[in-house]
Amino acid sequence: MRFGIFIPQGWRHDLVGIEPAQQWRVMSELAQRADEGAWESLWVYDHFHTVPVPSDQATHEAWTLMAAFAAVTDRIRLGQMCTCMGYRNPAYLAKVAATVDHISGGRAEMGIGGGWYEHEWRAYGYGFPPIAERLGALDEGVQIMKQAWETGTATLDGKHFQVDGAIVQPLPVQEGGIPIWVAGGGERKTLRTVARYADYANWVPVLAEFTRKREILAEHCAAVGRDLAEITLSTNFNTVIGETEADVAERLDRIEARVAPFLGDATEGFMRDYRNGTALVGTPAQVIERIREIQGAGMTYAIHYFPEHAYDRSGIELFEREVIPALA
Repeated sequence: MRFGIFIPQGWRHDLVGIEPAQQWRVMSELAQRADEGAWESLWVYDHFHTVPVPSDQATHEAWTLMAAFAAVTDRIRLGQMCTCMGYRNPAYLAKVAATVDHISGGRAEMGIGGGWYEHEWRAYGYGFPPIAERLGALDEGVQIMKQAWETGTATLDGKHFQVDGAIVQPLPVQEGGIPIWVAGGGERKTLRTVARYADYANWVPVLAEFTRKREILAEHCAAVGRDLAEITLSTNFNTVIGETEADVAERLDRIEARVAPFLGDATEGFMRDYRNGTALVGTPAQVIERIREIQGAGMTYAIHYFPEHAYDRSGIELFEREVIPALA
């Protein structure tokens, strides 16, 4: 089992109460701590507006953070879960990612998806195309990035993107280009893109759904002549861990008290998954059991978001001490 960790960037109201001028210090310290520990990768989200409701609280931009984290860490790999194809021209994005790969010495990952957050799409002037168009753009964009990283130029006269000899030099440090994570489980289009181009797939940690996606991906792989084993299957967990069930309950109460002043009526919805068993919440033994369940369906890379991360590291320390050794 391989492990990644999200660094709080504000998107999920996980930097509230910290002065904006101090937020980079907090994020960089957490990134450096992860770099020194057992985590294989660190991650951020590619969003501009907070969830579950847009607010005036900070949301730091993903690829700017990628470059900054590249400069202040030495070992850990750097990813986004996931970059929205609709927010940046893919040839430009390939250039940005290649530069981050050089700054980091070859540690960049490319998490990519079709995008879903309609409010920020429209607020930033991107419109909000139908899902079929967003997934068509995803497929074309991945083709452009792979071509750019493998050859140094990209040309595609597509339905959604047109590039003509876009030069991407220098090539990424990583031979063959930056690993591509395609997020999303659309069974006809997204999983077909995964089968053709991706190094990693990323799905929700629900056993029945994960199993179904794996089976459908296997069909797409067979159709394009690719071995499913070439693609690493991953998932993201929203994780709260405590020594005892009472400790877990106290942690959830503290999280709710922290975000409630900013979320108001949306607080209950924000906390629902943490309180109803959907999120990864429990003691070390309970957390290990839940991860093993998804591992049994073929998941070998678990990426964890800890809502307490910016304020309290004791849960992460417990996870590092008891969960990672039991599964790694």
